[in-house]
Amino acid sequence: MARTASRSTTPSASSAPASAHGRRGLRGLFGPRHAGHTVATDHLAALSLPVGDDGVVIGDDAEGRPQMVGFHRSTPYEVLLIGGLWTAQVLALRAAGTGARVAVETGRAQEWSVLAQTAGAGLECVTLHDVGRVPPMGATVSSPVLVVRDCGMRPPRGRVVSSPWQSVLTLLPYLSPVAPRLMRASTLVGVQRVSPQEAEQIGRILGLSRAEREALPTLADGVTLWCSGRERHWVMTNATDAESGLLGMPRRMD
Repeated sequence: MARTASRSTTPSASSAPASAHGRRGLRGLFGPRHAGHTVATDHLAALSLPVGDDGVVIGDDAEGRPQMVGFHRSTPYEVLLIGGLWTAQVLALRAAGTGARVAVETGRAQEWSVLAQTAGAGLECVTLHDVGRVPPMGATVSSPVLVVRDCGMRPPRGRVVSSPWQSVLTLLPYLSPVAPRLMRASTLVGVQRVSPQEAEQIGRILGLSRAEREALPTLADGVTLWCSGRERHWVMTNATDAESGLLGMPRRMD
């Protein structure tokens, strides 16, 4: 499978800016899947068959290609989102749709209750827990887990951490004193619209270009800059009809 990457430096606030090309990000994001093909056995030697990637579709790049994050991994995986509750809830809902169990650690259960009741068509695939009260989830390859930490500006160190088949997504509404530590500890970092001052600090920690830093305060609702190492992916998350009916339209502010 070929892997390529490029850095985007001219994003637009009105649409998803240009993103890295290639079917799979080096450490975090996946590109579109390709359908399988059936061929005669004696023709296989003449073909180069693409191998698709699995993951949660987090949105599209500027060219309309779906971008994915593989939350289900055999190694610990930490994701940080500096952004809005809406985007975190879309990711949680889509992770549940892939068969994962989603445990939400939150101090505002009322904001998650409708999603938890609706997801899974009656099955308890999304559970809500008070801050610091997430029990051991027993994640396995056949029963992966995503823990979503919605614990405000200063999330305490959690008892439940990332582990094989259990990824952790931490939501920060804005930059906070704990954000630098979390950014450095996370494999994948997503940044939505922030203030110019926050953009400068985030840019120094993540090694963003000047154009990328200047774009962050102008981003439209639903646009996220996803960073993994030196990878940069500008992604627009659009809700499906079912998601918009449940969560409303994309928004940065809660």
